[in-house]
Amino acid sequence: MSDWPRQSPAEVALRGACPRCGRGRLFAGLLQVVERCPECGLDLRGHDAGDGPAVFVILGLGTVIMILVFWVEFRYEPPWWLHVLLWGPLTVGLAVWLLRLLKGLLIALQYRHRSTALDE
Repeated sequence: MSDWPRQSPAEVALRGACPRCGRGRLFAGLLQVVERCPECGLDLRGHDAGDGPAVFVILGLGTVIMILVFWVEFRYEPPWWLHVLLWGPLTVGLAVWLLRLLKGLLIALQYRHRSTALDE
C-alpha cells in the first residue's frame, strides 16, 4: 500500500498535477507529459493517454461547435468573416484546453488503476 494520499483524478486533471502526490506538475509545456514528477519522482513515461482525448475532443467539441455555428448562422445571419473571427479562436482554445484536461484525467485514471508498470 502506498504512503501517498489518494488523489482525485478529476482534481488532478483540472490542476495538471501529479497523480501520486498532487503537488508536482504533470505537463512540460502545453500537452507534453513530464518524464518524472519533480516533487515525488513518479516515473510518468509509461503513462500514455494515446488517442483517446483527441477522439473525444474531435467528436464532442466538433459537434457542439457545429450546432452553435448553424444556430448563429440561421438566427443572426452574420457575415462570413465574423464566423471566422468567432469560431476559429474559440475552437482552437477549447480544443487545447479539453485535450489537456482529458489527457490529465486518463493519466490519473491509469495511475489509480495501476495499468502501467512504471509507477515506482
